Amino acid sequence: MFLSGSQLKEVFQKAKQQRFGIMASNVVFDTQIRAIVQGYNSVGSDGLMQMSSGACKYAAGESQDMKVGARLISTMIKTFASQFPKSGIGLHIDHATPNYFDFIVYCIENNLVTSVMIDASKEQLAENIRITKEVVDVAHKHSILVEGEIGHIKGTEDEIVSDTELYTHPEEALEFVIKTNVDLFAASVGTNHGVSKGENIVLRLDLVKEIDDLLIKNHVERGLVLHGASGLTDDQQREAIKNGVVKINKDTHYQMDMAQEIQAYWEKEKYAIVCPPDTDIKAYVPNKSKFDPRKWLIKGENKMQETVKNFCLVSGSANNSILL
Repeated sequence: MFLSGSQLKEVFQKAKQQRFGIMASNVVFDTQIRAIVQGYNSVGSDGLMQMSSGACKYAAGESQDMKVGARLISTMIKTFASQFPKSGIGLHIDHATPNYFDFIVYCIENNLVTSVMIDASKEQLAENIRITKEVVDVAHKHSILVEGEIGHIKGTEDEIVSDTELYTHPEEALEFVIKTNVDLFAASVGTNHGVSKGENIVLRLDLVKEIDDLLIKNHVERGLVLHGASGLTDDQQREAIKNGVVKINKDTHYQMDMAQEIQAYWEKEKYAIVCPPDTDIKAYVPNKSKFDPRKWLIKGENKMQETVKNFCLVSGSANNSILL
């Protein structure tokens, strides 16, 4: 079932109260959508799909019209999720920078999304607050949730590139939340966008707790968000959730799933489409039962479905859907 903004707010409130995390999964293709939605549903978890500016451009084809791409991704998710009445699925715009303000408004006003992220973290704090507040004012009129961010997360995520990390100051987080009224707050605490291993990064989960405690103390409690979490260990994710995180973003892990499984398939079945070196090319006939895309794409889908199931078990969202 596709969630409304009000229902997604209920999802995050339940997650915060009961201290479990919702997996937010970046998608572009229908293969990812099928796998991940089925994964959430198979363990009774709510979930959040995410589309970036790059994903929307890719989905639109040669035109790279983000509005077309967003409509396509939203329609696929809504249509597919309608089959599963006991698992709530939302759609989030991930890391939309200020130059995409009009795109954010378009998605909100056309009921394409459940939540949005405005990422003005490269701006000075006052300007970040001003821009984020503008998005909040529009989104809340339509009951759409807004995520904002302070600090820099190292690595590359579509058009977001940072060579350094800048940890979020708790006092600035408090000021940001009070002045913008965002529903979700993304803190920079040492995670990396892209390929990373949790044991090799300097992760400040104590900073997550400090921010959470400060927001609670000042009566502006919010769900916290962990970006760049694909390489984190299970224990790191559980600790983050215990300290106030309700949304954990995953992208790179699914890409690796697809690449690894499909590569393994073609290493085994390469002669289904390539003539073996000891065979006369005139006598060679490709094997349609092997090169049919449905035969090898499903390998990646199955792996991603297992991955998201495991993510939900680790985060505690399994069997915690608001629809159960």
